[in-house]
Amino acid sequence: MKKNNLKTIVLAALFAAIICIATMIIKIPTPLKGYINLGDGAVLLAAWILPPGFAFLAAGIGSALADIFSGYIVYAPITFLVKGSMTIAAYFIFKWFKKGNIFARIISSTAAETVMILGYFVFEGFMYGFIPSLANIPANAIQGAAGIILSVLTITHLKKAISKFF
Repeated sequence: MKKNNLKTIVLAALFAAIICIATMIIKIPTPLKGYINLGDGAVLLAAWILPPGFAFLAAGIGSALADIFSGYIVYAPITFLVKGSMTIAAYFIFKWFKKGNIFARIISSTAAETVMILGYFVFEGFMYGFIPSLANIPANAIQGAAGIILSVLTITHLKKAISKFF
């Protein structure tokens, strides 16, 4: 295995663990049995630092494990897909901008959080009905806003720290 591939795998595994912990550390219940957490910030950071396939797996696995460990097992499969899809949206929209500035990060993270809000709305719509699932949109939007703020404020420092080790 090439040294760069091994470093990427190690970094992706580290992100999966960070995402899991960030998701579990603060959990505020929402109306339809979900919870607000800080994991989205780490998901967005993974999207901007890792290649897209690795970011998808790190976000999906880390977030799904947090659901499993926290007793939200029914959410784990959709969480895997939603959080992984967030990284794809954030990665490609960020890359679409010619300059990787704060504006590009805000736009790409907003698109990713929109994927999260819509993904859970559809899932909960099938589980609980689409009218009741509207109740979780504000909570998911708060979680998304927190993720955007957290990731945009920490990306520069995190990239510097990672460059020292990877």
